[in-house]
Amino acid sequence: MTYRTTVTRRFVAQHFLTVPDPGAEGDLHSHVFSVEATFAGPSLNEYDYLVDIDDVRAALDGVEDRYRDATLNDLPEFEGYNPSVERFARVVHERLAPAAAGDPAETLRVTVWEDDEAAAGYEGPIEEPVGATRGDG
Repeated sequence: MTYRTTVTRRFVAQHFLTVPDPGAEGDLHSHVFSVEATFAGPSLNEYDYLVDIDDVRAALDGVEDRYRDATLNDLPEFEGYNPSVERFARVVHERLAPAAAGDPAETLRVTVWEDDEAAAGYEGPIEEPVGATRGDG
């Protein structure tokens, strides 16, 4: 049995791909990105939450503040990387996972939609900060 909680957010950001022969994607362009964050775990906490949605919303506020109207290529977390939607999903995962610290959620799947038809995702464990312990649920 697994519980899941999903929160989404939309914002505009820009990028250009840095791969050989990127075609039109090699020119600076914008997307209305939709970020979907799905936390999963086998149990709930004492309040019957998998993760506090308000904490996730606050973390998504930080993601939106960081990337809204930004050019991904110019940010240090993309230095040396092609700023693909796959890479963006991993970067967002790393920013959102701490929102579940202390909650029973064990994994986070981030899906980033670059338009209505194309998306990529990254899924991984929620790792606790050093010295922290997970809640009982």
